[in-house]
Amino acid sequence: MFTILDRISWPGSPEKPNEDSCGTCRDWAWVIDTSIFPGTPAIMGEGSDATWLAGFASRRLSDLAPQADDGPALVRHVMEEARTAFLARAPQERHDAFTWPVGAMTLVRRKGGRLDVWSFADTTAFVRRSDGAVLTVGEAPGMRQFEMAKAAELLQASGATPKTIVQTTVFQTWLAERRERQKQGRGPALLGLDPSAADRLRHDSVPCDEGTVVLLTSDGFSALVDLYQAMDAKALVETALTDGLEALARRAREIETQVDPEGRLYPRFKESDDTTGLLLRA
Repeated sequence: MFTILDRISWPGSPEKPNEDSCGTCRDWAWVIDTSIFPGTPAIMGEGSDATWLAGFASRRLSDLAPQADDGPALVRHVMEEARTAFLARAPQERHDAFTWPVGAMTLVRRKGGRLDVWSFADTTAFVRRSDGAVLTVGEAPGMRQFEMAKAAELLQASGATPKTIVQTTVFQTWLAERRERQKQGRGPALLGLDPSAADRLRHDSVPCDEGTVVLLTSDGFSALVDLYQAMDAKALVETALTDGLEALARRAREIETQVDPEGRLYPRFKESDDTTGLLLRA
């Protein structure tokens, strides 16, 4: 069973709902980072349907994990329920997958001295072994390099900043093309309303002895390592243990709002992203 050492989940802006969530249940834990096409109206009773998906998935994982033994089967079940709940309320024009909320997720389970890690997209598990070495598990580093290059290209083409880029035609055209590829199954598998995506979950298995520390993060938190390069993975986990997650979240905000609000040093699509971290000890 995991012990929660610390947790934090901040919205990227006080003007917008937080579209992240995280949680733990016995030997299971997860972090979820969702989004929706800009300007899509909310229909699920919250400020954003992405916020609804993050909360719904987290609650159902908490309910179902105690009886679960298979990660993909658990995720598929949750996605089936989310699809049913969403389509029961959605008007006909919202039955188009283009307007559905989607997300990244890392789900972990400790069993028999191993940690199974299932992931969609760019959330990350940092695992500190008993010898002090830290493993980075997930696709975030590679995906970050692609996103930085694309952000630099679109920021230059539009003359926008990370705070205004989502309002530009060049960004929305690129995002629409990306969503269309995902809709056709040609992009990365994502948490959402298509349960078949669970078949394409990435799976890793790493050692997890008693006392192993696990830090689960959304990309707004792991940016300290893979975007801002303020520290390496080992320093991130050690700082989390000594100073707490809030100190790290504040450091990310300082970089975003004071050091590089224009996105020239660190090209990105948001000035400040939702920032979530869940620090655990096995």
